[in-house]
Amino acid sequence: MDLNRRALLLGLSATTIGSGLPLYGSRAQTDGSRSVFEAMYGPMDDLYPVPPVDLTQINPAYLRRVVRYETSEAPGTIVVDPQTRYLYLVLRDGMAVRYGVGVGRAGFGWSGAATIKNKQEWPDWYPPKEMLGREPKLMSMMSELQSGPGMPGGPGNPLGARALYLYQGNKDTLYRIHGTFEPWTIGTSVSSGCIRMINQDVMDLYEHTPLGTKVVVLSPGSQAQPHSLSSLSTPPGQE
Repeated sequence: MDLNRRALLLGLSATTIGSGLPLYGSRAQTDGSRSVFEAMYGPMDDLYPVPPVDLTQINPAYLRRVVRYETSEAPGTIVVDPQTRYLYLVLRDGMAVRYGVGVGRAGFGWSGAATIKNKQEWPDWYPPKEMLGREPKLMSMMSELQSGPGMPGGPGNPLGARALYLYQGNKDTLYRIHGTFEPWTIGTSVSSGCIRMINQDVMDLYEHTPLGTKVVVLSPGSQAQPHSLSSLSTPPGQE
C-alpha cells in the first residue's frame, strides 16, 4: 500500500498530509472502503467514551475524505459550504480534507468570515437567553455553572466532544463548530445556526486547528470570499 493511501485510510494529521506528503490524485476522492470508514468512525477513548458511528444512518458522501478543492484561501483555512453541507480544511496544492456537516435550519443560516479564538474539549453549553425564551423547557436541563445557567460538558451535551468558537475581532459571534451525538443529522439543515459535525470528525479537525484559524462560511450559491457575518433576525442557539 503506498504512502498516500495509508495516510488517507489511517486518518493522519491534515497538517502532515498538506505539507509532508506528495500530492493526492483523484484516487483520494474514492479511496474509502466500508472497513476503512468503520475504523475511522469507530469508538474513541477520551475523557468520556465516544461511541462508534452507525454508518448506515449517514449518506457516505458526508464521510471524511481528502479531495481536490480549488480555493484562493490559504492552507489551514476552514471553508464551510452550507449549500452542499461540507466543511473543508484547506491543504496545500489544491487539496482539502472534506467533512460532512449539519447547518442552520431556515431562519438561522449565516455566512461570513471569522476567527477561532477559543476551542474547548467537552465544552459546557450556555444557551443564549433568546433560545431559552423560545424554548423555556430548556431551563429545567440547566445547572448554575461558572458563567451562568448552562449544561456541563459530557455525553448529553448538544456541543458534543469538541467546540471551536468563532469571533470577529474580540466579539464572540455566538456561532460554533461543534460535535454532535446525533450523527444522522449530518447533511441536513437542523441546527440553530451553528455548524455541527460527527464527534470523530470534530475531534480530528480540533487537533489540526490552532487558535487564530480563519473560518469562511460561504453564502448560498456564492464562491466569493465573504467579509463579515450577515445579520440575523434570530440569534444563534449554539447547537
